[in-house]
Amino acid sequence: MASVDQPKTVRFQFTEKKYLITLVFVTSLFMLWGIAITMGDVLNKHFQNVLNVSKAESGLVQFSIFGAYAIMGVPAGLFMKRFGYKNGVLLGLSLYALGAFLFTPAANAASFGFFRFALFILACGLATLEAVAHPFVAGLGPQSTSDQRINFAQSFNGLGAVIGPLIGGYFILNVSHGATNDLTSVKLLYQAIGVVILAIAVAFFFVKVPPVQNAHASTDADRPAGAGTGSLAQPHFRWAVAAQFFNTAAQGGTWAFFINYGVEKMALTAQDAAYYFALSMVLMMVGRFVGTFLMRYIAPSRLLALAALGNIAMCLLIAQNLGWISFVALMMLNFFFSIMFPTIFSLGLKNMGAKTEQASSFLVMAVVGGALFPPLMGRLADTDIATAYYLPIVCYAVIFLFGYRFYKVR
Repeated sequence: MASVDQPKTVRFQFTEKKYLITLVFVTSLFMLWGIAITMGDVLNKHFQNVLNVSKAESGLVQFSIFGAYAIMGVPAGLFMKRFGYKNGVLLGLSLYALGAFLFTPAANAASFGFFRFALFILACGLATLEAVAHPFVAGLGPQSTSDQRINFAQSFNGLGAVIGPLIGGYFILNVSHGATNDLTSVKLLYQAIGVVILAIAVAFFFVKVPPVQNAHASTDADRPAGAGTGSLAQPHFRWAVAAQFFNTAAQGGTWAFFINYGVEKMALTAQDAAYYFALSMVLMMVGRFVGTFLMRYIAPSRLLALAALGNIAMCLLIAQNLGWISFVALMMLNFFFSIMFPTIFSLGLKNMGAKTEQASSFLVMAVVGGALFPPLMGRLADTDIATAYYLPIVCYAVIFLFGYRFYKVR
């Protein structure tokens, strides 16, 4: 927290002029992994159609994606600490592109296992980008506005999350509707994605990045007497890791079966359900911009707790299978969900000082929740997709506790 005598102009300074180009570029990275994550949810339904896998089995798509976060989190943090933020970004983009290109042999083999391996490599790139980009963008200005910068950058992650289902619905589900085994569209789409990501990596290689400050360094005045220096020694950080685990668990499960809900409960085509999924991502993007603005007046922790309560209410409505009321509630999950990931991340990194990179790695590893939850939720969804949405309530209850009480740096 800023000291009392700190000038207000510094307290609310969003960034500095020297960081503008870097901020724009790093912010674009948030959009790139937003596209990749929601494309995975489209692939979830596509593989059910063309590879004849069950909902529980298709949940392994999310297991492959988010499981990579658990494995790559620490190596990404160590790489970033030794070689810097810029090289961390380049590594992440390279793995992203490699995973996209691996979709070609996976499609040729028509192998669900091969696709999962390609997604795993791609997600190792996403995990690296997330581990790097959050402390990177947080460091492009003072600690007092790091929550605002991360939420602003995550707003573009929301834009990517909108683009992903639109691309997938048009190029993948449109083809698969009525098809028996069409993976050509998947192969061609991911070839194009790989080329684009490689081009962005080359462009970033030539960007001159100015020295970046550690926005989460703590001063002697900030650090309470007797506070631990290890990343796991701080109670607020341990709770942040737990909250992030359950946060991504809820995200992985609710997103994985959104299209199934639209098809089974609303009688939509898979393509139309994907477009509604994109609309729900618009609500998430709007929620992040609104949340960034509200954080000037409402403490981020309090806003996080309110958002968790909102999603508990939405899950209760979804599970009742009330037609359009429940389907609108399903879309509104993303509005309340919008600020959760970046806010938990930023609150967890507060006053971590020299342990910021390590702490970022643990918060990225916590994304493994998104790997473990979808298969479990898929088992319930195989029986009834609506009642499966009772499960995320447990996740949002943990997030509420973190935002209401356990976020405090001690």
